[in-house]
Amino acid sequence: MTEPFYFEPAQKLTVGDIARLTGAAVRDGAPLDRPIVNVAPLDRAGPHDLAFLENAKYADQLATTRAGACLLTSRFEKDAPKGMAVLLARDPYRAFVSVMRELYPEALRPSSLFDAKGVAPGTFVHASARLENGVTVDPGAVIGPRAEIGAGTVIGPNAVIGAKVRIGRDCSIGASATLMHCLIGDRVIIHPGCHLGQDGFGYVFDKGAHLKIPQIGRVIIQDSVEIGAGTTIDRGAIRDTVIGEGTKIDNLVQIGHNVAVGRHCIIVAHTAISGSATLEDMVVLGGRVAVNNHVTIGEGAQIAATSSVNSDIPSGGRYGGTPAKPVKQWFREILLVEKLARENRNDGSPLASADDR
Repeated sequence: MTEPFYFEPAQKLTVGDIARLTGAAVRDGAPLDRPIVNVAPLDRAGPHDLAFLENAKYADQLATTRAGACLLTSRFEKDAPKGMAVLLARDPYRAFVSVMRELYPEALRPSSLFDAKGVAPGTFVHASARLENGVTVDPGAVIGPRAEIGAGTVIGPNAVIGAKVRIGRDCSIGASATLMHCLIGDRVIIHPGCHLGQDGFGYVFDKGAHLKIPQIGRVIIQDSVEIGAGTTIDRGAIRDTVIGEGTKIDNLVQIGHNVAVGRHCIIVAHTAISGSATLEDMVVLGGRVAVNNHVTIGEGAQIAATSSVNSDIPSGGRYGGTPAKPVKQWFREILLVEKLARENRNDGSPLASADDR
């Protein structure tokens, strides 16, 4: 059995090409015509690979690397081995990513898993659905009545596009995703197993029973949003659930009904956002953050991983903990608790565990 490579470089670059692309300064004597055909970490790079170094934790790998070229800061220049092309960059990782994007454009957006062109055999496209030229539909996909899909969009295998859903141009809808009651902008990536537009979780208790509240809103996904695998976004109850332009959502995130997420937000895995919460532009939520219903998180705020947000957060705030509080206060409280625990261990207090004593 052969070992496949799933992404092949779209072109070859030289050291000179990389310098021009990234704006990096080239160390004297570097071979500008040396071909670079791949990228790799320092400890695995070969003579025609590009590596980078910006973290001192990996500095010891620089002396022994076989990389043909390396993006780094002047801090590490003296330790670079002779014969390696040194490219001095203010932000080596950002420069490295720009080269990766040039070499591997196909990795930026999922393509057809079936190498399909157009509508593949084995799909189920309703006669009233409208697909622009250049739409790709993989086998097993279902496209419902009066759905509309823009040119350049790829619908993955076994994806389900509900009635009257609108999907813009150059989007990618992953395998087994389901989209109902949705309006999707251009250049949106929805990874496999996502579910958008299903009922929000809404009930009212009456006469000894939970009565279901009709969920009559939509999900609106603006341009250039990316949604990670297994994420769910509920449709609104009485207003739309909205995800703003350029926002990036990690895998396994839950977003409840009526939530409004602003532009260019980052939401990391296992986060749960309750109904009617609002995230303004440029908010960052770390992994496993819980946001209570009707909370507003102000523009540019950052919430540390595993925190619980139970009240409004001001713009630009940096909060953490359960319940979330300003990080300086949170850190002080942690230090005080640790100090108290040490004192209890030392004085034999009943608060100390048997093991500690």
